[in-house]
Amino acid sequence: MNFHDVVVVLTTADHCFYLTFYKHNNKAKQGKEYKIYTSKLDTMMSKLWLIFYFYFYINSVFIDEVEGTKKIPVVVITWDYYNATEIAWKVLNEDKKSSIDAVEASCRLCEDQQCRTTVGFGGSPDETGETTLDAMIMNGTSMDVGAVGGIRQIKNAISVARKVLDNTKHTLLGGSLATDFAIKMGFKIESLSTNFSQTMWNNWKNNNCQPNFWKNVSPDPSKKCGPYKKNILTDTNDENYSHSTSENHDTIGVVAVDVNGKIAAGTSTNGAKYKIPGRIGDSPIPGAGAYADDDVGAAAGTGDGDIMMRFLPSFLAVEEMRRGATPEEAAIVAIKRIADKYPDFVGGVIAVNKFGDYGASCNGMETFDYFISNPILNKPTPQKAKCIGKLKYQDDDYEMNQVVMV
Repeated sequence: MNFHDVVVVLTTADHCFYLTFYKHNNKAKQGKEYKIYTSKLDTMMSKLWLIFYFYFYINSVFIDEVEGTKKIPVVVITWDYYNATEIAWKVLNEDKKSSIDAVEASCRLCEDQQCRTTVGFGGSPDETGETTLDAMIMNGTSMDVGAVGGIRQIKNAISVARKVLDNTKHTLLGGSLATDFAIKMGFKIESLSTNFSQTMWNNWKNNNCQPNFWKNVSPDPSKKCGPYKKNILTDTNDENYSHSTSENHDTIGVVAVDVNGKIAAGTSTNGAKYKIPGRIGDSPIPGAGAYADDDVGAAAGTGDGDIMMRFLPSFLAVEEMRRGATPEEAAIVAIKRIADKYPDFVGGVIAVNKFGDYGASCNGMETFDYFISNPILNKPTPQKAKCIGKLKYQDDDYEMNQVVMV
């Protein structure tokens, strides 16, 4: 227990104790006054009781509140992206900038550094060999969103998304026309292909274009490359199955709370490897890729976007926290909702509430690595989430079936 930031003033008048608590918050004192009548406290035992009452009240209510302020600012990031966490923490803790600035800086660094080759240029070519990008940033104060989907020839998709947020009344721009918008905002055209991405694509072509995302077409997409056309004699309804692995969908998802309690969330990715041109994943979709609300907290997802966007896991996680769930419980509910329909899907969800508590959950992996930094840790610190396949749910702990329908 730390009393260093607390000043307690005790005065008496008219058979009353006036107890005033002050705490320092951003160099400004905030006071709370409590009045307790003492006209009947004539015995020594009663006075001792009053002393103990004051002590435990300070400990359980006020000191806990003061200690809680040490949980923010906070940033939580999917996967083992140390550098991205480090720059977000610097923006929040040293530069004292906004959570939106931290989210953009974190995603932008990952785009520049080509995190796991699944973020930024030079990775995840589509069927034609081209790399395109998806990104989104959400302001939890205004609930405004800026996003781009399938943007071409622009390296920093997250910064274009920020321009959509700051300079338009829209939410999402897509494809080549999103590129045109970026040019107007001062971004330059650059190739997103590299020798690495071209080698990936050539190897895929030489392997009969396996895997791919086609079905009910001819020639048989499980054996041959296209071009494909609809096969009117075939209409298969496969069991729910995910084609994703953790190496295929390592979207960076970032959630942050700044020193002023403002919350933001964002994502950036180059999408699914060998996707059909024009495909846009969950990352730029509010409520799917990420979601933020200053009143509650924020969440972000990573994994098989084609499946995850159907369940809006980030929105669901935030709504679960609104109902009183911890961030970890909320993430578990969001993941379990998907796994109930797609048991083999690969994905994870991170969540943070407005108090700075955080948690995560996952499916289809042994563990789900993520990073966090806050004033207690004061540096990027790795965490491992519990995948729901390894958990036993007990109704006494948390009612998994009582979730918000979306």
